[in-house]
Amino acid sequence: MSGMPASLISLAQAGATGPATLAGTIAQAMAETLAGLVFAFLIDSQCRIDLGTWTVVSDLRTGAMSAGSPELALMVAGSAQMAGFYDLPGSVAAGMSDSKLPDAQAGAEKGYTLALAAQAGSTLIHESAGMHASLLGTAFESYVIDNDTLGAVLRTVRGIEVNDKTLAFEVIRDVATGDGHFLGQEQTIERMETDYVYPRLGDRSSLEEWEERGSKDIWQMARARVKEILHEHYPNHVDSEADKHIRNKFNILLPSSEMQPGNARW
Repeated sequence: MSGMPASLISLAQAGATGPATLAGTIAQAMAETLAGLVFAFLIDSQCRIDLGTWTVVSDLRTGAMSAGSPELALMVAGSAQMAGFYDLPGSVAAGMSDSKLPDAQAGAEKGYTLALAAQAGSTLIHESAGMHASLLGTAFESYVIDNDTLGAVLRTVRGIEVNDKTLAFEVIRDVATGDGHFLGQEQTIERMETDYVYPRLGDRSSLEEWEERGSKDIWQMARARVKEILHEHYPNHVDSEADKHIRNKFNILLPSSEMQPGNARW
């Protein structure tokens, strides 16, 4: 066990397999994962473990899991903070949506659940891209849209660098007594690649430019990007020798000739 990290996952669902109170579900999930931690260390004192407090929420009107609720966002943040309190690595599930499509509902639910989990200090956030219908569905387009969201959230986690250089007193003085804008300043050019994140799909163009390019929404942009990726890329993390060894040992139905860029039937 010592070579492979393991997650001790407690999938306590508030109102169903956990108390209806958010604090109670967090307490139950932490107790379950800490008990599992003790048991794992009794087996192997060198094991690598994270507390997988995957707290989720029931919609108490129907009993169905609500993966994109603000209550889930609060519980994953609380679980992350509790793992930090014990000085232990902790993982949560966030970035999911109850929406069945990559629409405005999905964007909102994914955004606030991811942001709270990350800002609360989660070591690892599972289910953070592509997940819909309370984990019953997924969409290729959502993976590329969520990539933008994850980049933005990680930028907020990095925070603001504060020192004499970033407070920019001299730069402000030079602009105030000079040409009156910061665009031409050396610091502006220097910092544009280190302090700022630029979305791959998110549109920041002018209204006129957007209209000239066909007035496409983010779903249309994502669909085009998915087609581009499937046409140009195929994962190559399994080398040919390992692939051959696996095929000799198991009945792999996917021919190696199909594992090439452009072969996706989508």
